[in-house]
Amino acid sequence: MSTQLPAQPLSPLDGRYRAATTGLADYLSEAGLNRARVEVEVEWIIALTDRSIFGTSPLTDAQKEQLRALYLDFGQEEIDWLAAKEAVTRHDVKAVEYLVRDRLSTLGLDAIAELTHFACTSEDVNSASYALTVKRAVEEVWLPALDSVIAKLRELAVEHADAPMLSHTHGQPATPSTMGKELAVFAWRLERVRSQIAASDYLAKFSGATGTWSAHLSAEPDVDWPTVAREYIEGMGIGFNVLTTQIESHDWQVELYDRIRHAGGILHNLATDMWTYISMGYFAQIPVAGATGSSTMPHKINPIRFENAEANLELSAALLGSLSQTLVTSRMQRDLTDSTTQRNIGVALGHSLLALDNLRRGLNEVSLSREVLLADLDANWEVLAEAIQTVIRAEVVAGRSTIADPYALLKELTRGHRVGPSDLAAFVEGLEIGDAAKQRLLALTPATYTGIAEQLAR
Repeated sequence: MSTQLPAQPLSPLDGRYRAATTGLADYLSEAGLNRARVEVEVEWIIALTDRSIFGTSPLTDAQKEQLRALYLDFGQEEIDWLAAKEAVTRHDVKAVEYLVRDRLSTLGLDAIAELTHFACTSEDVNSASYALTVKRAVEEVWLPALDSVIAKLRELAVEHADAPMLSHTHGQPATPSTMGKELAVFAWRLERVRSQIAASDYLAKFSGATGTWSAHLSAEPDVDWPTVAREYIEGMGIGFNVLTTQIESHDWQVELYDRIRHAGGILHNLATDMWTYISMGYFAQIPVAGATGSSTMPHKINPIRFENAEANLELSAALLGSLSQTLVTSRMQRDLTDSTTQRNIGVALGHSLLALDNLRRGLNEVSLSREVLLADLDANWEVLAEAIQTVIRAEVVAGRSTIADPYALLKELTRGHRVGPSDLAAFVEGLEIGDAAKQRLLALTPATYTGIAEQLAR
């Protein structure tokens, strides 16, 4: 047996691809979660003392600043402290509580130590912490990465708005479009889903063991605890769920992950289309100095950015789907299946972020081969059959033609046949239609039969 390796990351997100996903780790790692838990615990103490509950006095600004430093300056020392404490407590949130208590003692605030984690169940702290970390990860890391892809698509859509290309509905030659319009479709789709993601709820509960504020009222029945909890939670920039079991119901997470998975599906479609356009020669890949395309075929530049994105979007979709399926259900008033599930939020978003990084890079490493697009169009004049039969039908309605079944007429001419420009010109010349319509058809080419595609792209 070979010598055992030094400790290695099991996930490629923390190994090979760490540079592309490190932004998420600042929020969705175990350390990021613990930092948010400390923030929730500290701000709850401040919220209680600000209201002079149980006769306490509000902390001074200096005391608040010192206490908040515990999460604002959270680092390796706190990470190690919590790891050591959890090894004893066997409970992650309890370890956080002890850390805050320790800080209070250091600051000479032992008198309010019992306000730490006051009347809280672990899920009060966890639901708020996940709402904070997921919100920050999505808004500060994931959405900007999506925006960079959308911005590049918008740029390419305008740049190639006037580049006519043969469409391939069902993989067959079809009515031409422009490359810009086809890329604009992806930008349009992504912007719509992006707006839904940006408007997502991020909810927390803060109502005790089974969502009834029972312990709170036992300690002080004259306080409007639901209002105190709402003001506290909303004061941290997240939403408040007033009606829950022991856990916040996670429905906002299900909605968010389904929307991100939807965006991933659109991005997957983009990746496979770009891969196909490259394979058809519509796009040429720009060589990267020093890079190897194939280990044995020196001429190749493989579309690895789009292939990597495709695979990572599939992994992300599978994980996001699993998160949604698991988190929507909790047995009775609480089970713990959500705990280990939520620890994989960063993994699910990490694969998506990695895909976005590759798509952005891939879109920046291609150039449109307009001559290939034009050659393809010129080899498929039969796509003008749609225009011809549609004009004939209009002429029949206008009383300028008596041709019966124009569709069948063009089907006989073009289906299964290669038809060149001279063949079509001769056919149009012989049609019983008005002269203006005939001249429009004779002037038409596959490259000009693109409707308002250019305007749509712009």
